[in-house]
Amino acid sequence: MEDITRKFTAIDNKTEIKEILASVYNSLLVKGYNPINQLVGYILSEDPTYITNYNKARALITRIDRDELLQELLLSYLGK
Repeated sequence: MEDITRKFTAIDNKTEIKEILASVYNSLLVKGYNPINQLVGYILSEDPTYITNYNKARALITRIDRDELLQELLLSYLGK
């Protein structure tokens, strides 16, 4: 087995973060999950299995840096 380092492209664009979150949210909803609970579980644990593979939601959410995601959520919540 090869020793390969995988690279993940972090997202910088706030609009793209919002679009990814909306897509992941909708995918979780369609599959019958509580999207808020699943996203909170993912954010707290960084365990991608909280997110469904449906519509490539898991691959999408892992493109966002978790710290950046938390910063954007807080800024949005605080209206900044």
